Amino acid sequence: MSKSSYGTYDPYGHEASVHTAETLPYGLGKDTYRPAYEAEAYFVTEPMPPLPRQTAAAPETVIPEAETVIMEAEAEAEAAAPEAEPPVEADGRAVRRRRARDSDRPESPMRRLLPQALVVAFLAGGTTAFVAEDKAIELSVDGRQRSLHTFADDVSELLAEEDVRVGAHDMVAPTPGTALASGDEVAVRYGRPVRLTLDGRRQEVWTTAHTVEGALDELGVRAEGAYLSTSRSQRIGRAGLALDVRTERAVTVMADGRTRTIRTNAATVREAIEEAGITLHGQDTTSVPPDSFPRDGQTVTVLRVTGSREVHEEQIPFRVQRTEDPSLFKGTEVVARPGQPGLRRTTYLLRTVNGVRQKPRLERSEVVRLPRQQVVRVGTKPRPDSVSGADHLNWQALAACESGGRPHAVDPSGTYGGLYQFDTRTWHSLGGTGRPQDASAEEQTYRAKKLYVRRGTSPWPHCGARLRG
Repeated sequence: MSKSSYGTYDPYGHEASVHTAETLPYGLGKDTYRPAYEAEAYFVTEPMPPLPRQTAAAPETVIPEAETVIMEAEAEAEAAAPEAEPPVEADGRAVRRRRARDSDRPESPMRRLLPQALVVAFLAGGTTAFVAEDKAIELSVDGRQRSLHTFADDVSELLAEEDVRVGAHDMVAPTPGTALASGDEVAVRYGRPVRLTLDGRRQEVWTTAHTVEGALDELGVRAEGAYLSTSRSQRIGRAGLALDVRTERAVTVMADGRTRTIRTNAATVREAIEEAGITLHGQDTTSVPPDSFPRDGQTVTVLRVTGSREVHEEQIPFRVQRTEDPSLFKGTEVVARPGQPGLRRTTYLLRTVNGVRQKPRLERSEVVRLPRQQVVRVGTKPRPDSVSGADHLNWQALAACESGGRPHAVDPSGTYGGLYQFDTRTWHSLGGTGRPQDASAEEQTYRAKKLYVRRGTSPWPHCGARLRG
């Protein structure tokens, strides 16, 4: 019970004398007007330490939601507290005393603790959400592994966040778009181009292996007993490499009546034959091209070849060009330019294969000399009926004596020719052209009659008497 000069207030509803209550200084003894949450048991004697990332000098950093909650809590506390003062008197003295007591009353510990508790609770909830989004990931990029923390939701976001670019030939596990959880492992392996020549067939393939041996395993190439152009431990860079692989194959070689089957990784049939202990000599060849690639299960026959060449020469006929000549008698033809046959040389290959003679094979044919065309002049001049004073003689007997009756006859010296053995000078003096042996028999007889008229039988000292026989 508290005394006051204005009267006594009984919390149980009893009234006391107005001027008999004892008045105690404010703050001494037990204050029965304070609500339960302001009791001494709630008092904190030492100040609370400041929250992380927050100081007493910056109260404005409290977020609006926390400040609203604080204000609402204060309002509820004031509403729940019992009225400690009597009604205001007319002279206003009670009002002034209440204000004086409020100014001297120490701050409630609950009022001090409530804002800090609310802020701590709010920050704790945000920190929990922050920690829940953070993920610990093991990332391996082309064999280089590292641990990292990320807020990425899936593999694609993680790769973008780490600036890891992947292409169509690269491998990502798990696949892009897969959701991430803390503790996951993500692996990226870059593709490498390999210009592979496998058993003679060239192709370009991609592999994520770092070595030649790993690439062969990944591509499913059987490397046991195979020839490799580089070592199996050779590393494959991002730029790739060229690789020649020849796998082991079974090849059967038939030669000299024997059959041999070998396993080889040779690059050509010729190499495989040499590995079988067979040597090719001279014109020897094989049933398949010697420089071709030997296939698995292939049978190759060695052909022992001996042979020679034969050369044949044959003439190429010349053409004859005939032109009319009005200075010559009809029926007379004069060779103005003699023709010359050409020459063709043909080479034939004669071969014997494994002891059997083969049909000659044309190897080469060439023209050694081109033919030259012959030019012949054909007479168009009308022939005279006779030569006066000579038509009655026996010209047939004279021709038989001089040339044996041959119009194209020529003496061994080459000076005289024709039926009547004219020399060229005499022939021309009688009006003839060219050589006498090239003229017709009729023209020769006509020129002989003219010669007889001029000189008698003197041009034919041995056979002239035949004219009269």
